[in-house]
Amino acid sequence: MTRIGIIGGGAAGIAAAITAARNDREAYVFILEQKEKAGKKLLATGNGRCNLTNRQADGSDVESCYHGGNIRFAGEVLKQFGYADTRSFFASMGLVMKERGDYVYPRSDQASTVLDLLDLELKRLGVEVFCQARVQSVLWDRSDFCLEAKVCKQGCEKKGRQSRQIESRELSQIFKADRIILACGGKAAPAFGSDGSGYEIAKSFGHRMTPVVPALVQLKVKEHPFAKASGVRTDAKVTALIDGVPVAEDTGEVQITAYGISGIPVFQISRHIALGLYRKKRAEVLLDLLPEYTAEEADELLIRMAGRHTGITMGECLAGIFNQKLVPCILTLAGVRMQARISETDRRRIQGIVRQCKSVCLRIQDTNGFENAQVCAGGVRTDEIDPRTMESKRVKGLYLAGELLDVDGICGGYNLQWAWATGSIAGRAAAKGRKVS
Repeated sequence: MTRIGIIGGGAAGIAAAITAARNDREAYVFILEQKEKAGKKLLATGNGRCNLTNRQADGSDVESCYHGGNIRFAGEVLKQFGYADTRSFFASMGLVMKERGDYVYPRSDQASTVLDLLDLELKRLGVEVFCQARVQSVLWDRSDFCLEAKVCKQGCEKKGRQSRQIESRELSQIFKADRIILACGGKAAPAFGSDGSGYEIAKSFGHRMTPVVPALVQLKVKEHPFAKASGVRTDAKVTALIDGVPVAEDTGEVQITAYGISGIPVFQISRHIALGLYRKKRAEVLLDLLPEYTAEEADELLIRMAGRHTGITMGECLAGIFNQKLVPCILTLAGVRMQARISETDRRRIQGIVRQCKSVCLRIQDTNGFENAQVCAGGVRTDEIDPRTMESKRVKGLYLAGELLDVDGICGGYNLQWAWATGSIAGRAAAKGRKVS
């Protein structure tokens, strides 16, 4: 009987376990998960609605959806297991799905629905899940793997016919496996179990790493000019600058916070900022608060307002364009008083206000850390993994899946798609012991 051990009970680990058990019904498949419940991080995805996948996540345009040291690797993986395969995977468990544009969600709009069905399938297939099991070491003697884990055991004291639970204890336990799948996540959101331990296991087998930094994360601004506008949401274009060179941009709703900036456009560029900071480079974000207007169109807009409403102040003029909490911040940056009459403000000063609205340069001092990041950028180098099987090129019988690898997606279901794809391919290959066709 083949023994398949999976370290990590997140999305990739669960997908690996289900696929392995489906492909080899005689195999003993088990998961070692260090949190008290497998799949806990799933409950927080998609703001609790679980954005399962995206129509564009099929490997055809991988460069616009994923990042990593070897982006062709991601394309090869997703061409084997893409959007349609993920839908089939969940439909086989009875999940009814719906789409919002290219985004796919459970019809219930509840991440808990997805996790409940995954749990039921694990039970149906006889996959054994050991929770509160922290893997300490993994050894390989070229025939099988020996996994040592600290497993939390709940004690029980009996008195007559009654019993009560007593303080739990951590006990060492040895697990043997013919093949193992590392699916223990990166370092993002450690509250859900991703503590970076998978990197150490991969390195113990000789795998090399690219720098790991937070991604899809908020950014902290040095000497924040919009701190008093905390809580405001506004449409804006954000451009990441590293040592003054634009490296990424996105447009959408930006949220102003007391410490910096947040929102999907900020998340999309955050990996580039994080890598710049890691490399000790100057990291900045250029904020365009009027992305729907060119500088000339915005200039004409204010000039027309000045001509039509000669009696109003500059503060009152901008109040018709921006959230009222943003107005004093913008005018302060432009060196214009809130009470300055628009009729007394010359064209040069108005153009200065427009330039400020179109180009606010924010110096970034840090990200909001791994604790608040949705994923990591960086990880195990993918040139050491076979994309057809997710098997290590260094150790036969060792497979790697999910966020552990040097691939990260943009917002919109791409990172969960990566988890389902890599987990399923690894699980199938581990069960069959051959390449996935």
